[in-house]
Amino acid sequence: MKTFEELQLIAPLQRALTDEKYEIPTPIQAQTVPAALQGRDILGCAQTGTGKTAAFALPILNQLGKQNLKAQPNRPLVLVLAPTRELAIQIEESFATYGRHLRLRQVLVYGGVKQGNQVRALKRGAHILVATPGRLIDLMNQGHITLDQLEVFVLDEADRMLDMGFLPDLRRIISHLPDERQSLFFSATMPPKITQLSKRLLRTPVSVNVTPKTTSVERIEQKIMFVERTGKQSLLRQILTAGDVDRAIVFTKTKRGANVVAEKLERSGIKALAIHGNKSQNARQRALEAFRQNQIQVLVATDVAARGIDIDGITHVINFDLPIEPEAYVHRIGRTGRAGAEGIALSFCSATEGSELHAIERLIGQKIPLAEGQIQPQWRPEQKGRSSSGRRNGHSQNGTSQGAGSQRFPRRRSSGMIGAADKAKPKRRRRNGQQTRQHVRQTD
Repeated sequence: MKTFEELQLIAPLQRALTDEKYEIPTPIQAQTVPAALQGRDILGCAQTGTGKTAAFALPILNQLGKQNLKAQPNRPLVLVLAPTRELAIQIEESFATYGRHLRLRQVLVYGGVKQGNQVRALKRGAHILVATPGRLIDLMNQGHITLDQLEVFVLDEADRMLDMGFLPDLRRIISHLPDERQSLFFSATMPPKITQLSKRLLRTPVSVNVTPKTTSVERIEQKIMFVERTGKQSLLRQILTAGDVDRAIVFTKTKRGANVVAEKLERSGIKALAIHGNKSQNARQRALEAFRQNQIQVLVATDVAARGIDIDGITHVINFDLPIEPEAYVHRIGRTGRAGAEGIALSFCSATEGSELHAIERLIGQKIPLAEGQIQPQWRPEQKGRSSSGRRNGHSQNGTSQGAGSQRFPRRRSSGMIGAADKAKPKRRRRNGQQTRQHVRQTD
């Protein structure tokens, strides 16, 4: 498929695509839309900013437009699940844009706001329901949503939706879906375990992967910066005031960390706001709009909130904390370099984050180069699993590397910065990170 005209979509959709000046489909659209129009299940993987939403929205709207059915109260025909409120809002806006010339209704359901307006909209009837899992289950339990008439089920950001944080809710929702349905799963990353789980939920799916992991971050200039944990805030302020950072997203592991970083930036004269699951929906939308309108220079975010940030012109992504899950790194830096533009991703790495760095480098298939002026640190992070030969994760006692990416941390001096109290920190932070993701899932 070379042009959208070759798809022979219904006239109202073609008109909307013309309005948006869409002529040539992106690779993920070209390889999934024809199969989806035939009613096939889809498992699609492509990097962020490549048009995944249109890849599932266009076939759905085409099908509903042909049927021309009246919307039934509380019984949607299409369900689209998204992990965050921001992403759900963007998906609903895309459906409204592409379906502007169709007589279809869509309803947006998410937590963090009162449910009254959502309940009334559902009662009036909706063809398409875009939702986050928590609020969807709440409204189902109250009898405001019944899924027995569902024809199409969509998971966006399927890797996040199917991980351990969202899997219980997802299973509850799927148990209410009709057996005869079309399922469309899309994501920017698709780890093997998640792929296997997805295939159990799909019927002979068309699998499309237009972005190998090694190329999903190629257009983004990545740099690593070694810094003590206590020096991260000072380094961040130095980078942001250097003059070449127009608009930046800073990522932290925790919600509390995001608040602290944003508050310290504000006190130092840098306009910044935090966005995460504990913020009200109005506060999150105000922060995004202020960032979009260049009223603030920096948005400080957590991983789950990042899934809904789709703003052009982000020049820098700064990983204040390295993510626990390496796949999150790809999502984070994908906020810059969108739509073919170039971007810069800077990652801070302290002595306790060595295992996270190694996992990221294994995932992306390359070592992240040192930033200009950086030198190799004189410490090596504690790693799990010392073998009987005295090696840890492929390192020998003399500090030589036995695997890719491990030379980054040479042998620690006897007077190194890691003390006994620091050695326990990675485990505590890992548990805290898991608790944070679970809590965000509940609040969204």
